[in-house]
Amino acid sequence: MLEQFEKYLGKPLYRNTDVAIFHGDCVELMRRIKDPLVDLTVTSPPYNIGKEYETVRDVDDYIEWCASWIQQIHRITTQSGAFWLNLGYFELPERAKAIPIPYLLWSRTPFYLVQEVVWNYGAGVACKQMFSPRNEKFLWYVKEPEDYVFNLDDVRDPDVKYPNQKKNGKLKCNPLGKNPTDVWLFPKVTSGTDRSSKERTAHPAQFPIAVIERIIKACSHPNQILLDPFIGSGSVAEAAIRTGRKVIGIELREDYIHIAAQRIDNFVKHKQYAEAQGQFF
Repeated sequence: MLEQFEKYLGKPLYRNTDVAIFHGDCVELMRRIKDPLVDLTVTSPPYNIGKEYETVRDVDDYIEWCASWIQQIHRITTQSGAFWLNLGYFELPERAKAIPIPYLLWSRTPFYLVQEVVWNYGAGVACKQMFSPRNEKFLWYVKEPEDYVFNLDDVRDPDVKYPNQKKNGKLKCNPLGKNPTDVWLFPKVTSGTDRSSKERTAHPAQFPIAVIERIIKACSHPNQILLDPFIGSGSVAEAAIRTGRKVIGIELREDYIHIAAQRIDNFVKHKQYAEAQGQFF
């Protein structure tokens, strides 16, 4: 299935059985894709706050840029496909100290908004003149509001307080667990001596795998095609492999592609070793 993308985009900078990562500008590359081939996009673009991997733009220019690549994602998404967008906060001069960036984009996407999901990551910057921020937003969009994938049973939370409680002789709770709700508690990927997360890479902004896995399991099926047009450290790619999906990545910085490639290769080797030893993975 990944060969269809190579037909339009040429040779990827990194390729294995389940992953193809292309080097270049995501808007330019997505414009070359002529067919709706993507079942799910999960991505987190630059936040326009001066990180090492981004060029800070005027706010209006940044919103226009976001609208341009979101439009391309919509065009290449299958009819029952979905788009999960994560963005943080930035200052809006004379209007807001820390406005959630997705709030500025709600009217600039052709997708249908299903829901906002709040990711509470539990640790972060401490503030003195405002409450310390501890969350980011995910916006869950779909192309067709009456026809989209939602595999609730695949992501139910087994931590149920009264799992055996019954009403009229029937269990009140689904035996697989409860709906996780729209507030997700997952710790951030930390860095630093004696506190660095096991999954930490050299990339300065990295998602926890657990967050991405929940999105992928809920909103796609095995062997479907995922896209991350800002692949970064490769979190979406690793989560895709873990859950039996294929993934197309796009990344402007070649050094980040090498970070993602090494991460993917290490994961695949570990998986193959575990399977050869007869271990559950």
